[in-house]
Amino acid sequence: MSLNLIPALKGTGRRRAVDKIAELREENVILLGNLHAAGDAIALLRQDLADAHGKQAEAELEVVQLQADIDYLIAERDGLSAQLDAFKRRFAAQLAAEANANRVDVPPMVRDASAPEDQATAPIDVRPLWEALGVRPVTDPGRIH
Repeated sequence: MSLNLIPALKGTGRRRAVDKIAELREENVILLGNLHAAGDAIALLRQDLADAHGKQAEAELEVVQLQADIDYLIAERDGLSAQLDAFKRRFAAQLAAEANANRVDVPPMVRDASAPEDQATAPIDVRPLWEALGVRPVTDPGRIH
């Protein structure tokens, strides 16, 4: 028996079962669309995560390689520093003789002051201001009456 044959059982207004079923079907379609969209978003996020993990692995490998290069260069630097110290000790006398041969002798207390920026300055006057200007201080007891 169909509900259409018995008009009294159809219901009226907001309580009609046919309207509620149609509303639930529309809601079901919307929810299924949201579910598919969420699945697509999750798939994209998983792909991004896999890409990030791949890039992280590459970066970690590069860090390991760079650290190996740094360790090698530090060892080479230490070896060259030791060699340099040995050469300095071996040729110290020759370096000192060369420095003495090429030294520049300037008589003491002589300075070329021909350039304006090299002009000698006068000593700084550190006397009290009233003595430097030849005046008496304001709080002089001789002035208070």
